[in-house]
Amino acid sequence: MSLYLLIAAGYLLGSIPFGVILTRLFGAGDLRQIGSGNIGATNVLRTGRKGLAAATLILDGAKGAVAVLLARHFVPELGEHAAMIAGAAAMIGHCYPVWLKFRGGKGVATLLGLAFALGWPIGLIFAIVWLAAVLLLRISSLGGMLGAVSAPIAALALGHPIYAIGLAGLAVIVLWRHRENIARLRAGTEPRIGRSKDADKGAGRA
Repeated sequence: MSLYLLIAAGYLLGSIPFGVILTRLFGAGDLRQIGSGNIGATNVLRTGRKGLAAATLILDGAKGAVAVLLARHFVPELGEHAAMIAGAAAMIGHCYPVWLKFRGGKGVATLLGLAFALGWPIGLIFAIVWLAAVLLLRISSLGGMLGAVSAPIAALALGHPIYAIGLAGLAVIVLWRHRENIARLRAGTEPRIGRSKDADKGAGRA
């Protein structure tokens, strides 16, 4: 029963749309009507409010981390299983929040947060891959996807097979949520950081 309650709590925690709440609270408009319509930090950045974007990133990550920590505190006897399940519930809540008709974010920040809570080396590898890919390739979506895929590999290499299986499943969700980005990457039209969409379209045609 405790595990079921944690799953519910994790889902509800993950479903809190901090991006939507913050942009409305600080007069930046309805995030779902801005840019891509996504509720994550990348779209918040399109409002021009860097502070709100940073706060959204931190809070979305915290949702996954808190869910893992709650599981370890309340169901310690289930160990890695409970932590992984609660973290996964939080990420699913973020991606498919009941309050927004199950139209949520893409899950990268929440996955990063829960990865750090599962094991800081896993989260660190995730963060390094994400940031390195963004800095080198200048494509935010690709950096997030590569970071997500690196998490289960890191968990397996560090001797956490249960985490590796769970993180692999969540990485698949991240890839699914980025399916439109993947289509644009294949077409060469995915926007790059610091470049206009028109410039990227021209590069794609070249």
